[in-house]
Amino acid sequence: MTETAIRVASSVADLLAGATDVRPMKTGDSLSGCRFEHLYLDGEPHVVKYLCVDDDWIMRASGDIHCRQGLLWRSELPSRLPSVIDHTVVGLAGYRTPTGRDGVALLMRDVGGYFVAEGSSSLPDEQHLHFIDHMAELHASLWGWHDDIELMSFGLMYTMLTPVTSAVEAGLAGTASVPPALAPGWARLRTAAPRAADIIMPLLADPGPLIEGLMQTPSSFLHGDWKLGNLGSHPDGRTILVDWDRSCEGPPCFELAWYLAVNCDRMAMSKEAAIDAYRASLERRGIDTGSWWQTQLALSLLGGLLMLGWSKTGGDPQEIGWWEDRTLEAARYLP
Repeated sequence: MTETAIRVASSVADLLAGATDVRPMKTGDSLSGCRFEHLYLDGEPHVVKYLCVDDDWIMRASGDIHCRQGLLWRSELPSRLPSVIDHTVVGLAGYRTPTGRDGVALLMRDVGGYFVAEGSSSLPDEQHLHFIDHMAELHASLWGWHDDIELMSFGLMYTMLTPVTSAVEAGLAGTASVPPALAPGWARLRTAAPRAADIIMPLLADPGPLIEGLMQTPSSFLHGDWKLGNLGSHPDGRTILVDWDRSCEGPPCFELAWYLAVNCDRMAMSKEAAIDAYRASLERRGIDTGSWWQTQLALSLLGGLLMLGWSKTGGDPQEIGWWEDRTLEAARYLP
């Protein structure tokens, strides 16, 4: 397990006392709207992320009014994470925004040189398999974990990326790029994947049956967003995993399905091979997958289209076709 002492400072000024060369920072993979700063503490580079619902459309879409990451990093859970995962967090401090909202400043070590490079190049298979293996180790190490921290409710995963979010953010005159793309993307689904649309569109309005089916299968602690923009590899083999805003209790295959759906453009390996590798990694760590695997995997893959179908309707027909086939196969597992 990770032996991590995360400092809880009395204020942002206290957290950043002695910082030098403080400057604003922006990355191409940051889509939420949060503010970042780069600075040096004791001569070492760090990054500060300012988390507040006023700035972050993902926090708004998931109902994160009081900043759940503040609860997560103040809890004992970080000390239970496996040593193969580096979350980079070293400290935090709460603050109040001009609008009276609660915010959290999160101080992290700068490991930018080890993140997966931005762009469109394929992820090396070796690194891809390391990520999948470490995902399985995270889930296996916290198998059966129950959320007593009051993190995100799992069901919100399936309501965040809907036309409702488009409408809400339009009303707020938001500037993030994702919300305006949701409604038109979903409107194209009936043309791009008409058979899947008959299943997906009712669930888009009410994902209850999918959530009910998944909640009858085993659960673990989920990071919530294994996209390549949040991932990196240390030279010693550890996986860097940041942006824990959607962490929750839920079915582990959800994490795998999201990883396959959101990173599809950069994976050379087949999805089937990645799925087999993840299951084998769980089994090596003592998790018996025999009784629940097919149900949870099928429903999670259906959920992958329910979350990201909007983004797949204007691109590769083979990609949307793969997810449509998985959706049709999974329909029989819905309650």
